[in-house]
Amino acid sequence: DLQVVVAFRMLPEVVWNMPRLGTMNLHGSLLPAYRGAAPIQWAIINGEYKTGLTTFLLQHKIDEGHILKQIEIPVLEEDNAGSLHDRMMYAGARLVIGSVDLLHTNHATLVPQDDTRASFAPKIHHDNTNIQWSTPVVKVHNLIRGMSPYPGAWTVLDGKEWKIFQAEIYSEKNAATPGKLRLENKKLIAQALDGEVEILEVQLTGRKKMKTADFINGYQIKNWTLT
Repeated sequence: DLQVVVAFRMLPEVVWNMPRLGTMNLHGSLLPAYRGAAPIQWAIINGEYKTGLTTFLLQHKIDEGHILKQIEIPVLEEDNAGSLHDRMMYAGARLVIGSVDLLHTNHATLVPQDDTRASFAPKIHHDNTNIQWSTPVVKVHNLIRGMSPYPGAWTVLDGKEWKIFQAEIYSEKNAATPGKLRLENKKLIAQALDGEVEILEVQLTGRKKMKTADFINGYQIKNWTLT
């Protein structure tokens, strides 16, 4: 009678239109916001304070079907993509069950999406995970949060790719050369456009993920500018 899909590639019409009630999808945003492959990551990268979950019936275009049910989820300051995903996972399970019940009992009210309010969450790839140190510190911090724990936001240190998985805003009123690294009281500080982040967890190419204190003890930085 009904198919349910979660975080799945687009199905051909012959498949999604097969059951009597069609195919329902759970999406990790408040549609029509953040249509696409990475809604959780982009909500954090863009500094949203809330996101949500949507169940909807599949149609021809990706994430554009009629909405069944939605719930809001707060984005906490300490959230990264992993922690937000895990909270949404449990809430999403309950939302799916409730939405199936609405369809089963013929109490569902299908709401068309307002395309004029649509925004998009494209796939994550190597280029859009690169940290741009010449951007505001809040933007740098949000990219690191949004790319953690996978795949990790990256920069270049001593000619090698260096992933940063955890950081905190250290200052928001400090202007210096973007990408400049410094060591202060055993803290590794990186300069963005208008402030600094303290780097807390890193991974250099060919090495395991580690806390910054362990990295500093085991690696001699040669060039103190990130690119």
